[in-house]
Amino acid sequence: MKLSGTRGATWRELTGAIVLVLVSLVSRAGAQAADSAAKTTSGTSADTLPQRTFGGFVDTYYAWDFNRPHNFDRAYTTQPARHAEFNVNLAYVETKWSGPRYRGRLALQWGTSVQTNYAGEPKLGSVSGPNVSQFIQEATVGYQLGPTVWLDGGIFLSHLGLEGWISRDNLSYTRSLVADFSPYYEAGAKLTWTPSSRLTATFCLLNGWQDVSNYNTPPATGVRIDYTPSPTVTLTYDNFIGNATADSVPVHLRVYHDVIAQYSPNAQWQFAANYSLGSQSRSTASGGTASWWGITTFAKYHATPRLAFVARAEEYSDPSQIIVVTGVPASFQTTGASIGTDVSFVGPMVWRTELRAWRSTNAIWPSNVSGQYSANNTLAVTSLSVTF
Repeated sequence: MKLSGTRGATWRELTGAIVLVLVSLVSRAGAQAADSAAKTTSGTSADTLPQRTFGGFVDTYYAWDFNRPHNFDRAYTTQPARHAEFNVNLAYVETKWSGPRYRGRLALQWGTSVQTNYAGEPKLGSVSGPNVSQFIQEATVGYQLGPTVWLDGGIFLSHLGLEGWISRDNLSYTRSLVADFSPYYEAGAKLTWTPSSRLTATFCLLNGWQDVSNYNTPPATGVRIDYTPSPTVTLTYDNFIGNATADSVPVHLRVYHDVIAQYSPNAQWQFAANYSLGSQSRSTASGGTASWWGITTFAKYHATPRLAFVARAEEYSDPSQIIVVTGVPASFQTTGASIGTDVSFVGPMVWRTELRAWRSTNAIWPSNVSGQYSANNTLAVTSLSVTF
């Protein structure tokens, strides 16, 4: 698809087509909802009592970066973000509520990962930017359009990828390069359709690529499809399509894909792989399209109900610095591996440790001397977290 610098009819037609598809789904869901309501009034009782829960999470850590960055900020990551320092990676409190055909969640957060991850939040105008949005992990309201369809809107966790924002829920403590270089949060609306216990499809209209504040007019779009063909296998495809530049400059269309496979043959073993591929059109003198890709694989062994071991191998390549801006002429092309242990104490506490190493094609890792860089890096981190 060819896009002009002034956003031609092709871009408008694409957005309009997507909106029409969503409207069609909503219309069908509304008909289902009417049928459901008729059944309820004819004698089928509904749970009309609203439910509200409260909770929270605190993740503390100490990390040692063997390159000893001179300013104690660790490069190319959101977590753990600081070297040689006891700190809070993520702390949040939440409330969830649900009732007949509605639901919502409000979660407020703080921590070094929050400060790092929201540093790139756009600021256009006097009431946008990270000053407020970084403290809102999620603020969503949802309405059930039909027995299998929900419409949610607000600020919510990303529909992309294998690994999420909350360390407790991931196979390893630190995030893979694929996860750290793709969105953790989004703002917009999403339609979730669950036609069966095996299949869930999500359709999104978004402000942009991990943006609460907007800086361009056309909404971005995204899809996620999770399919569970058997109790041991889950397959996922997700994508993102949207403009990556402000209205004042020519369109840079960003297209991103994830393919994910998860396999748990028994209670002891978990395997997972995530392959990502992205492309973005350019308006430079050379023109054309730049691309990047990444792959992560995991193997986790639960030796006992309270002790687990996890290993990871990964590779990430962004030769044109579309996603990973190194600050030096050399681009980010890196392989890595990690090993870790998870210990679940009695109660809601988890102790996680990890040793992780990277090798890059270029010298891009900051050292303990300002302006000097290394091609390799190693990290050791330990974390104690509690869920309440």
